[in-house]
Amino acid sequence: MTQIDKTAPVMVTGATGYVAGWVVKKLLDEGFTVHAAVRNPDAAEKLKYLNEVAGKSTGKIKYFKADLLEEGSYAKSMEGCQLVYHTASPFTVHVKDPQKELIDPAKLGTRNVLEQANKTDSVKRVVVTSSCAAIYGDNIDLQKTKNCAFTEEDWNETSSLDHQAYSYSKKLAEKEAWEIAEKQDRWDLVVVNPSFVVGPGVNPKGTSESFAIMKQFGDGTMKTGAPRWGMGVIDVRDLAEAHYNAGFIPEAKGRHIISAHNSDFVEMAQSLIKHYGKAYPFPRKALPKGMVWLLGPLLTAGLTRKMINLNVNHPFKADNSKSIRELGMNYRSLDESMVDFFQQLIDTGVFDR
Repeated sequence: MTQIDKTAPVMVTGATGYVAGWVVKKLLDEGFTVHAAVRNPDAAEKLKYLNEVAGKSTGKIKYFKADLLEEGSYAKSMEGCQLVYHTASPFTVHVKDPQKELIDPAKLGTRNVLEQANKTDSVKRVVVTSSCAAIYGDNIDLQKTKNCAFTEEDWNETSSLDHQAYSYSKKLAEKEAWEIAEKQDRWDLVVVNPSFVVGPGVNPKGTSESFAIMKQFGDGTMKTGAPRWGMGVIDVRDLAEAHYNAGFIPEAKGRHIISAHNSDFVEMAQSLIKHYGKAYPFPRKALPKGMVWLLGPLLTAGLTRKMINLNVNHPFKADNSKSIRELGMNYRSLDESMVDFFQQLIDTGVFDR
């Protein structure tokens, strides 16, 4: 069991990110000093939302320059920290060079942060933000599971550099983390594996893939319908709570699927239709798989017919019982997550005509 001293600073990598923003907010609200590792501590515009959060909290935030691929760049930010949150990792499906844009930052960045933990005597626990993408590659993989549900025992064995490269990067990065952790015994590793993240951002003008997809629900991109692409959904605020508990519950160990709902694009749209009615061109029906197969790759960069075959009209189902049992999770409704997220886009003028 690992007991974290709550007077010690806590380090967060990629602190300006979508998920990290809420992790930092939670820590600041609890009164911690957060060592925020960012690419550019002088980028005032990028840091202003975290600064606003810090100003309204009892905690303090200190910025440190760091780069995923620069060895030793996390040394200063990790000094004196007993708990390290490694959230920094690229999330995009639009890449030209998956090795350079996804694999290297994910795997080598994880190695860089954890090797620094090996060199920093104060560190007692590292919490790594992995993904359900490290657990499965395509929805059809569900057919190979023991009880027709993905669990923490499953690993993604079907993704590669040429197919689902993002998922492949998450699997390689998490494997790297476990390999490094198992070679030492001073600090312990706890992993959170979220599914697709939704919900309002600390930065209301976020640029993550989640914002891009949410925008498509209301801008007419999906007005003819949405594919029945099964996926898990988790609210970013619940995910931050999971990170916090993974850091401070002494008994926490291993991997944790953090996913509130087994859903798909059509069901997600229904949450918005119930609240906003006909105010926006939401998708109101499921697209035939044949149409998605024919047109999808022409309309969406990075989408292949192989991906469509293995995911559309195939459900996603994950067992989140470990997170409820061991991290005390209590998940928000899908309606709350979708509406709060979409309303933030409205409020920031995304759909202004």
